[in-house]
Amino acid sequence: MGPMARGKLRIYLGSAPGVGKTYAMLSEAHRRAERGTDLVVGFVEHHDRARTQALLDGLETVRRRTLEYRGAAFTEMDVDAVLSRRPAVALVDELAHTNVPGSRNTKRWQDIDELLDAGIDVISTVNIQHLESLGDVVESITGVRQPETVPDEVVRRADQIELMDMSPQALRRRMAHGNIYAPDEVDAALSNYFRPGNLTALRELALLWTADRVDEYLQEYRAEHDISSTWQARERIVVGLTGGPEGRTLIRRAARIAAKGSGSELLAVYIARSDGLTGASPKELAVQRALVEDLGGTFHSVIGEDVPRALLEFAKGVNATQIVLGSSRRSPWQYMLGGPGVGATVARESGDVDVHIVTHEHAAKGRGLPIGRGARLGRSRVVAGGLTGVAGPALLTLLLTHTDSGLATDMLLFLTCTVAAALLGGLFPALAAAVIGSLLLNYYFTPPTHTFTISQFENVLALGIFILVAAAVASVVDVAARRTQQAARLRAEAETLGFLAGSVLRGETALPALLERVRETFAMESVALLERESDLAPWSCVGSVGRDPVRRPDDADVDVPVGDRLALALRGRVLPAEDRRVLGAFATQAAVVLDRQRLVGEAERARELAEGNRIRTALLAAVSHDLRTPLASIKAAVSSLRSDDVAWSPEDEAELLAGIEEGADRLDHLVGNLLDMSRLQTGTVTPLVREVDLDEVVPVALGGVPDGSVVLDIPESLPMVAADPGLLERSVANVVENAVKYSPDGEPVLLSGSALGDRVELRVVDQGPGVPDAAKDGIFEPFQRYGDVPRGSGVGLGLAVARGFAEAMGGTLVAEDTPGGGLTMVLTLRAAAFGSLTPSGAPAPRGKDSI
Repeated sequence: MGPMARGKLRIYLGSAPGVGKTYAMLSEAHRRAERGTDLVVGFVEHHDRARTQALLDGLETVRRRTLEYRGAAFTEMDVDAVLSRRPAVALVDELAHTNVPGSRNTKRWQDIDELLDAGIDVISTVNIQHLESLGDVVESITGVRQPETVPDEVVRRADQIELMDMSPQALRRRMAHGNIYAPDEVDAALSNYFRPGNLTALRELALLWTADRVDEYLQEYRAEHDISSTWQARERIVVGLTGGPEGRTLIRRAARIAAKGSGSELLAVYIARSDGLTGASPKELAVQRALVEDLGGTFHSVIGEDVPRALLEFAKGVNATQIVLGSSRRSPWQYMLGGPGVGATVARESGDVDVHIVTHEHAAKGRGLPIGRGARLGRSRVVAGGLTGVAGPALLTLLLTHTDSGLATDMLLFLTCTVAAALLGGLFPALAAAVIGSLLLNYYFTPPTHTFTISQFENVLALGIFILVAAAVASVVDVAARRTQQAARLRAEAETLGFLAGSVLRGETALPALLERVRETFAMESVALLERESDLAPWSCVGSVGRDPVRRPDDADVDVPVGDRLALALRGRVLPAEDRRVLGAFATQAAVVLDRQRLVGEAERARELAEGNRIRTALLAAVSHDLRTPLASIKAAVSSLRSDDVAWSPEDEAELLAGIEEGADRLDHLVGNLLDMSRLQTGTVTPLVREVDLDEVVPVALGGVPDGSVVLDIPESLPMVAADPGLLERSVANVVENAVKYSPDGEPVLLSGSALGDRVELRVVDQGPGVPDAAKDGIFEPFQRYGDVPRGSGVGLGLAVARGFAEAMGGTLVAEDTPGGGLTMVLTLRAAAFGSLTPSGAPAPRGKDSI
């Protein structure tokens, strides 16, 4: 028997929590069960939603596995039970879920991988905000960092992805009706995470991500089936540029076309052709590049022997649906000599790609002489020269046989025909005209006529001179054409190198972008930059683009070594020697980009070391003064108590002992903050997050402030938070002590708590002098103190440690203005009911698929 076929994965991708992913999955399960499919529920979370819960009825459910963690019971999917049951299809909800410690796999998507490897089809769900690549974007939109994520590649590998979408208004109505969260949570959710702006942004992210995945499916299918025709699934507008002044008009016109269709792409392409191109101003091309990028498009440069063919190959390679070109700048008489223009050729051969010819003010105003324009004569001119060289002498003979113009005149006329053939077709048509013309002159016009015998020596000399002059003129024309071709090739190379230099000056240092430019410029399938540590070491790929990049230079169609340990390897076709010169410049630039990336990494590490040195310098400064102050007071008190020449009263001794205790407490606090800051700087803070009741932590955190200096307002109904008790205590203590320090005498600090959906906020409010907006971030920097607080009051680490601990627990600490004056510190933590660990029997994690 062959290996077992891997199961199929179907994912319902939600644009936001509550759009109906689980409901749709269960509905699909019922449809399959009615068709006789062997289907089980591996793990489905209904979150107490009645309609979703009702759909579980009638479906076989595999019993969950119960795990003990920190004294609490948790349930997870029993992978072994599902594998033992071996259904055809398994339903597994919440793809991004993190399993309880002690489970076989860390993440649920790894459990699903095991089921797929066993040949079981899986249907799962996930929300767009849980995709790993979108974490920062989602946090910037919603203000909530998603603690549970799934790698994008896991979702991309799914055999089917079905987007579950809903308008923000409809979703908010569903929320208001209590179909998603419990009634007491609705108001907080609607005013926070489920704001219309948040939902609209998440919806757009989901649509764009799904559109990109669909486009990947389409490209893979076209490649597998060798389909080169255009499929108009998404509008891609390619605008062809010549470097002339009309380019800006074409770009703006193409951008307007692209704007009419949502999701359209704009691609501007400049063909640097080896047979020359007049009017290609580097300055103008730079302006057009900037214009394209400002309009949201991309700029591309391609070398092509034949401009229409290169343009069409590029358009079909990117699956373009429309091409925008400008009407020709050639004059009517240039059409007569040069044949059809680029626009006409592209329109004739474009197939199912629409071609727009845009008029502009530079149309039909000429663009130079044909010979100056063309670096190579071209097939049409060679054919025309050949016809002139063969038929011209025959027609001229027919005409001259009816006139008596004399041998000298006849020779001049035949020489004129030879020169015309040379100008049109080059060397070989001219030589043909010279040979045929000399034979006809000899036979018809040199005495004795109608014979190839020449009776007079001067006629022999004249005929010889005619042949030499004809050959010389033809040679000069041919050499000029070849020299012009070489100059045009060098000019094309210079244009390409100019673009390369421009990318360096603009700071385009991303290695994949440079390799993509190489692949695009030389029309290759793949490009890879290979490196090895020594001459005998194996090659490793440090960067690649395209399909199936090579892993060794020997496997490449073209490889360009860069020193002894780097090589640029291309697959697709063999390049001529002329192109390899330009490719060498790209290879050198790729090596420079690689070195620059590594230098940037080293510079970042050096910056971190410099920051560490700055911290150590500030620490020494703090130790030299702030730690010595309490030490000095302790030393003075101890010396006084040990003095034999002074009789201290019990009250004096008590006061001195109190001073010693106060100094020791200050030292303990300062040293504790220094140690905490050191742990944060070295990244050794490992929080042990569990369910914590704020009533257990906050009173302990207030032990270092005077009685009556803080007013507590912590409601008993406040949910438990997911935090490390020790870190939370230190954070609250530092924030409260800072607030008390700056509060006016007699004005207590308010410490209040509130719940907002999946978050719990602790607000420490003082009526002190406050902090300007520009300085709010600075007060969280280490060794920073704001205002005129005396140095003995601390080393400026309290708020830095508090924020570091808060972020280590997955929370935030920010400063806001207090209405009426003062500063409010807001410590935000995750509610335990919304965390990744939910004990058995606890309220259902209603917000689980939203964070």
